[in-house]
Amino acid sequence: MAPTTMAQALNAALRDAMHDDDSVVVFGEDVGALGGVFRITDGLTHKFGDERCFDTPLAESGIVGFAVGMAIGGFRPVVEMQFDAFAYPAFEQIASHVAKLRNRTRGRLGLPMVIRIPYAGGIGGVEHHCDSSEAYYAHTPGLKVVTPSTVADAYSLLREAVEDPDPVVFLEPKKLYWTKSEVDLPARAEPFGRAVVRRPGRDVTLVAYGPSVPVALEAADAAAGEGWDVEVVDLRTIVPFDDATVADSVRRTGRCVVVQEAAGFAGVGAEVAARVQERCFHSLHAPVLRVSGFDVPYPPPMLEHHHLPGVDRILDTLDRLQRDDEPDTRFAGGAA
Repeated sequence: MAPTTMAQALNAALRDAMHDDDSVVVFGEDVGALGGVFRITDGLTHKFGDERCFDTPLAESGIVGFAVGMAIGGFRPVVEMQFDAFAYPAFEQIASHVAKLRNRTRGRLGLPMVIRIPYAGGIGGVEHHCDSSEAYYAHTPGLKVVTPSTVADAYSLLREAVEDPDPVVFLEPKKLYWTKSEVDLPARAEPFGRAVVRRPGRDVTLVAYGPSVPVALEAADAAAGEGWDVEVVDLRTIVPFDDATVADSVRRTGRCVVVQEAAGFAGVGAEVAARVQERCFHSLHAPVLRVSGFDVPYPPPMLEHHHLPGVDRILDTLDRLQRDDEPDTRFAGGAA
């Protein structure tokens, strides 16, 4: 079996969805003849015609607004925002209309649409090309927010997103597009709302998602040489969130570190930390810690390796856990 890249898995998911359902249409900037900047839509126009996979003007708000109308009219649109920060002009449409239509119509109208967004860094891109914008969407009630970290999940989660009766923001980690795995497609993995333990362990839980999962796994392997047995949990879907799997892991290990590329303040990691503290307080041996990008605009390409959480920063955080876990003996013996 030849290895499959994540980009190829996403392309196969779109192709299979379009083959199985004539109402599925794909559109966005340069997704037609060019096949998209990252070639995720390569060959779809040739196979299905330019009425089902077509280019749009450079107007993200118009792309999403058009998709809203098509979804109301019975189609299942899959739109591509060319880069993460390019999607911001469409955010008003997403927050005000896409996320709210089912609630506004008391359930009479859903929007079965997918907004694909290549996101996060690690490719040497410049500002406006490497944002981690997941917290904006996760904070918007009415949206499902999904981000795969494996080739199999890329296929499975995108197929499920297209089939979902409600809007899904599908965040694709750009630096993982060219990762490979021997996967027999079509493949179906766990559904929305199910996190997965990628590596079992007993000493500490690393919670990660999307582009941070391979980094967490690499750090877990490195930590084994320092005596840590690290469990890695891949969220897969940020919304809906799998409290059960995360809490079960932390109750067993007693410690938790959350890893994300996005800036730390008010990020998804903060929500994960809060939920773990609320549900696992009596099982924790140390505070819940976070490893994140810095609270600055995305830096120039030559500096991104300093900005992005790496193995060394995760190992340093594990050392902090160990220090926080040590009992305070300064006042041993009591007061006179």
